[in-house]
Amino acid sequence: MSTQHPNDDEPVKKVGGFDIRFVIGGLIGVYGVILTLLGIFNASEEELARGDGFNVNLWSGIGMIVAAAAFVAWARWRPLVVPVKDLPDHDD
Repeated sequence: MSTQHPNDDEPVKKVGGFDIRFVIGGLIGVYGVILTLLGIFNASEEELARGDGFNVNLWSGIGMIVAAAAFVAWARWRPLVVPVKDLPDHDD
């Protein structure tokens, strides 16, 4: 996916799926889904009493899902670009 950088006439490439923000967002999202499911289906009265009636797993999981969505949105809306001249040639 080659495109032009808005500041100059030099062609650039987007990093895409190898952006670290996708990896971080994916990991936080998986943990968030697990915690949310535990908060919904495994919230016993004993666990709720430990959190003073606050379902810690549920709300932590929801917060992690929101954070994961923010990381993925950030990576989508502001992709990293690398100038083509900095990429190694593979024309062997």
